[in-house]
Amino acid sequence: MNVIGKLTKKLEVVSGVSKSGKEWKKQSVIIEQTGTDYNKEVVISFFGDKIKNIKDINEGSDVNVSVNLSSREFKGKYYHNIDGWFVAKIGEETVSPNNDEMPF
Repeated sequence: MNVIGKLTKKLEVVSGVSKSGKEWKKQSVIIEQTGTDYNKEVVISFFGDKIKNIKDINEGSDVNVSVNLSSREFKGKYYHNIDGWFVAKIGEETVSPNNDEMPF
């Protein structure tokens, strides 16, 4: 699935250690979607080595972000994640990621 819009804000990198002792890091961005009237802002998180995909993208850039949607249950409630794995500036030459980089 893709989210198309303007990157309005890059949040700080957050890191930590999981219960199993594995280190993790993530960086989230806020995208203001184009082509929709409601709920325009979407927060997309990039984990681990995927953070490099947004390193050179500046706030204000029009982007096309490939994402995975997932949900998980915790104590009877469901929580949703939008995880980015590839991003391209709109209007620039795009290169498709290798199949080795796809998250599934």
